[in-house]
This record gives sequence, C-alpha cells and structure tokens, in this order.
Amino acid sequence: MLERVENLKSQVEATSLTNKEEAEIFRLQYLSKKGAIQELFKAFREVPADQKKAFGAALNTLKDLAEVKHKEALEELESAAVVGENGDLTRPGQPQELGAIHPINAIKDEIVDIFKRIGFNVSEGPEVEDDWHNFTALNFPEEHPARDMQDTFFVQRNPDWALRTHTSSVQVRAMENNQPPIRTISPGRVFRNEAISSRSHCIFHQIEGLYIDKDVSFADLKQVLMYFAKEFFGKAKIRMRPSYFPFTEPSAEVDVYWGLENEIDYKITKGTGWLEVMGCGMVDPNVLRASGIDPEIYTGYAFGMGIERIAMNRYQIPDIRLFTENDKRFLEQFKTGL
Repeated sequence: MLERVENLKSQVEATSLTNKEEAEIFRLQYLSKKGAIQELFKAFREVPADQKKAFGAALNTLKDLAEVKHKEALEELESAAVVGENGDLTRPGQPQELGAIHPINAIKDEIVDIFKRIGFNVSEGPEVEDDWHNFTALNFPEEHPARDMQDTFFVQRNPDWALRTHTSSVQVRAMENNQPPIRTISPGRVFRNEAISSRSHCIFHQIEGLYIDKDVSFADLKQVLMYFAKEFFGKAKIRMRPSYFPFTEPSAEVDVYWGLENEIDYKITKGTGWLEVMGCGMVDPNVLRASGIDPEIYTGYAFGMGIERIAMNRYQIPDIRLFTENDKRFLEQFKTGL
C-alpha cells in the first residue's frame, strides 16, 4: 500500500498543468470523490495495524501535495490571463491626472476665509425665491425696473416666485431668523435676464455681507472694507462714491486703487487707476423693520460683490462665458502644483 502511495506521489509531482482543462482533469483524477487519493482513504481500513501510522502520514502528505499543486496552477493561470488582457501588472501604474479648483470657487473660498477671520459666518438660502424675500422686504417699490420681466426670471405658473436676482434675499432670511448681533456673509448663484456678452451673463455668483448691531456706523463699514481690500488685493487705499440701492441708505460704490504700473492696469481701470469692486451702504430702516428688527435700537451695514468680476481681474480672464463652458483647456490652467 505504501508503494502505491509513493507511485501516486511521483505521478503528481511529474504532472504539468499548463491550462485550465489540464487542471480540471488533474482534480478529477486525484482529488475528486472518485479520485485515486480518495480510493486510498477508503482502503485505509485494510491496512495492517502496525502500518496504519506510516500509511496515514504518507497519504496525508500526498493529498496536501496534490491540493497545493492544483491551487497554485489555478492561481498562475488566472494571473497569466489578467496579464495577457491588461499588460504587465508589475509595471508602474499610470499617474492619475489631478483636477483643478474652479476659479469661481477659489475666489469665493478666499473671500469667505477673509471675512471668517473677523467673525462673519456663512448663510445660505434657496435659489428660487418668493417676492417678499427677493424684492418687497428689500424695499423694492412695485414699479421698480428690477421687477420687470426683462431683468428677472419669474416662475411661469406663479409670478410671485422667481429665480433670485441677488443673495440679499439670504440676508432677509438671516434677519428674520436671528436676533442681533448678526454678522454673516452669503455666497451663491444669482440669475438675471441679461444680454450675453464678454462682460455679462444670465447666471453668475455674488457674495454679500451683513452686520447688524447697536451703534453700527458707516465708519465701521469703511474699516471692514479697507481690511478686505488689504487682505484680498494687497491694496489698502479705497474710495467710496455715492450711489443708490433700494435696501441701503446711504449707499456707495467701492473702488480700490489698483495703480497704473503696466498696460493691463490701464485696461482694467480704464486709465483711472481705480477698480470698482462692490456696492455697499447702511441698511435702510425699512428693511430692518420688514425683517422684525427695531431700527430705533439697531443699525447695520451691507455690502456685495460679483465673484466673476473679481475673478476676471485676478486671473486676467477676457470673457465671462469661459467660467461656464467647462472647457478643459481653460480649467487646466488653474491646477495647483504639488
């Protein structure tokens, strides 16, 4: 019996398994229930008692040898099939192409971070707004041109709702849902029905700020805007020109002194050296009152800027439409190195 085990062992060792068909034949011949090794286990009872120990050890060794040989053959065949299909798996992998932060998001995040450092939090609101939050609560008269169809995308079946035309509607919600002091900024998309050109678009991004508390003055507003200009533009010199917005009084346009050091400076400042960056003003008492805040106790300021305008100046982008065309050649220019 031991001689038979040794013969089978020699056969197993000499067998070459070069494909899955041969491996399956090997399994059936040696490892299946009707295979040669299983037949030897059935014959174990016929082995003399003094030979059972040696026979059992030899038989187990034979079984282990056959199982290992079959398993390793299958693994090698599977590996060879994968390599044949996909190439040499030991070669270095292909490097993953790095993405890029969209320039709009990069500018937005930078502005948010600047104002967070002086205590502003971030507020968000819906992009489809009702008339109250988008217009009425912000002191827009019924006859104001911004309500006209040429400026606003109204919901067709319900003209009391529209795509928000500014993120000031988020500030109204902040004032309705919080008691002063309120210090918040509101970044987001806005929608206006404007002619598409290199300097305008129907969908763009704004970021607006609001601060409501006791004894807030125009001087406080100016100091915050000077801080922002220094942190973002690296310029500390600003000027404020009288302007008009329905929701602030007094109102102003804010310019940063950009300088006239090269041809690009002349172009973006139209030869003046001053770059317009935002609008601002003291929150109109009617707006405070409409939002449930007593204007006899509290005052506040608000400001807002278009992110596209600032991004175009920062990166010298000639056409605002590039931001929304998803042109890979354009977006790849904003990758950051490792």
